[in-house]
Amino acid sequence: MFSNFDSEILVAARLLLGGAFVFAGLRNIQNAAFVTQLMTTRGVPQARLVLWLGIVLQIVAGVLVIAGFWTAPAAACLILFLIVATPMFHNFWDHQGPERASRINGFVGNVALTGGFLALIAHLL
Repeated sequence: MFSNFDSEILVAARLLLGGAFVFAGLRNIQNAAFVTQLMTTRGVPQARLVLWLGIVLQIVAGVLVIAGFWTAPAAACLILFLIVATPMFHNFWDHQGPERASRINGFVGNVALTGGFLALIAHLL
């Protein structure tokens, strides 16, 4: 059904999409105190627990996407993660100047990741 080139592109797509979340999860471990405080100021109840659940989700689902196991459910979980996390961490509407531009870039990046996951899911169905 697929040529070898198509399969190689799909492997690269899974590696890039899943790898972004493994990297983000590991980065969040290093910045756990800062991210917990940020989540607390945004009104997230039990922010530390929620952060660690998010980290586990990012890493486990990212690895599943990379490995090609349960890819569609893992991608769907990461889409849900993005739906929750994007407005919380990339709230450009509350900022001005360079901070606003930075938040817009993060927001657009997460929208693009969501599109990539939707394309991956569509390919698998």
